[in-house]
Amino acid sequence: MPEIEIAVLKGNGMKLDGGSMFGNAPKALWGGWMPADDRNMIDIASQCLLVKTPESRVLFETGAGAYLSPEMKQRFQIRDEGHMLLASLENHGLGHEDITHVVLSHLHFDHAGGLLAEWEEGREHPELLFPNARFIIGRENFKRSAEPHFRDRASFIPGLAGLLERSGRLDLVRDGDRLDLDGANIEFTESNGHTPGMLVSWIRAKDATLVFTGDLIPASPWVNLPITMGYDRFPEGLIDEKKQLLEKALEAGALMIYPHDPVCAASYLELDGRTSRIKPGKKMAELTMVV
Repeated sequence: MPEIEIAVLKGNGMKLDGGSMFGNAPKALWGGWMPADDRNMIDIASQCLLVKTPESRVLFETGAGAYLSPEMKQRFQIRDEGHMLLASLENHGLGHEDITHVVLSHLHFDHAGGLLAEWEEGREHPELLFPNARFIIGRENFKRSAEPHFRDRASFIPGLAGLLERSGRLDLVRDGDRLDLDGANIEFTESNGHTPGMLVSWIRAKDATLVFTGDLIPASPWVNLPITMGYDRFPEGLIDEKKQLLEKALEAGALMIYPHDPVCAASYLELDGRTSRIKPGKKMAELTMVV
């Protein structure tokens, strides 16, 4: 069978308040997992996943991107100059025009901002990249992005839902839907604990199984079952969803891809012999593999 290439790509990172990111956990605990600066801010990565089959180029997530004005970029402490995801694609011999599918776990700006071209002074309207890609989004999350609740409307990009709809390349999916490509199968499951209709993607290619976790498990410290974010819409429900995911992924021997971890792109899972809890196995700073 033809080879399938899989790689974690870097997008534009940022900083966020550690207390907000760790929600119910005290700093005495999470400070040992992710160090904070003197303003209590922690590094947040934008990890995207590329699955390259003989005929398809599938990108999971686009990160925060570079669409924000300099003023807003400073406010959200977006790191790096330029559109880092486009540079990462270029390192793999690809342009954004080569991508055939973009799978978005949800449409919060730190996951979907990379859909848009880099900010330019004088540009009146945002410019959508990836002109040849199908955009795959959960039906319920797309609805949420178009009509957000007051609590989370600042997390969505104004006008993005309309841009995607007008592209004519928008595919809205539900729990259990699949995308079958040449040599790779992607199954979408819905999670509602962080935001309604968020997609978790199960990717199966030959003998390999990978899970793109979205913000159900944003980084390796959140594998710890009771840890949630202050941004989560329904923390108790999220913990139940996370428990089911971790048990299934452990049994399947799946490789977990963490979208926001600044030091761990991926890991397998293992059982802690002392506590019998599921925890990350050996952490991989980078991931490039061929199956």
